[in-house]
Amino acid sequence: MGNLSPFNPEKESEVGNMTGEYSYTLDAKGRVAVPARLRGELGNLVYLCRGIDHTLFLYPLKVWEEMSERLSAKSLREGRHLQRSIFSTAERFDLDAQGRILIPQKLRDYADLQKNVVIVGAGSRAEIWSEQAWRDYEQNELTEEHLLEAMDELGF
Repeated sequence: MGNLSPFNPEKESEVGNMTGEYSYTLDAKGRVAVPARLRGELGNLVYLCRGIDHTLFLYPLKVWEEMSERLSAKSLREGRHLQRSIFSTAERFDLDAQGRILIPQKLRDYADLQKNVVIVGAGSRAEIWSEQAWRDYEQNELTEEHLLEAMDELGF
């Protein structure tokens, strides 16, 4: 049995289809709602860990299990830094009835999450950014020139 969506128990999650940009607010307890459009892809059981660029990565169970298996298969010499970075910061969550997760303080500090956050779909994962960091990233990295270079590298 695959990942079943909590909002449609008959439907397996559609791993790899997460798209979009969503602005949300952390509540006083550090909870944030996962966008409804991403919940079907993520499923009810998710893993949250430190990401790159001071973001947090949110993985559906199936992707987490595949990634975990690949990381664990690496030799200590090859994989230890990435294994430690990912596994030591990972938290497992069941979305609550409102589709929220509680982001631990340690991860909120790492990503500099205050009140306003942006959640973006990134294919097989979602990313949680501080609003300011996302706006800076958009302005500095998602330029037409950067996108053209990336498309050239991929042969588009």
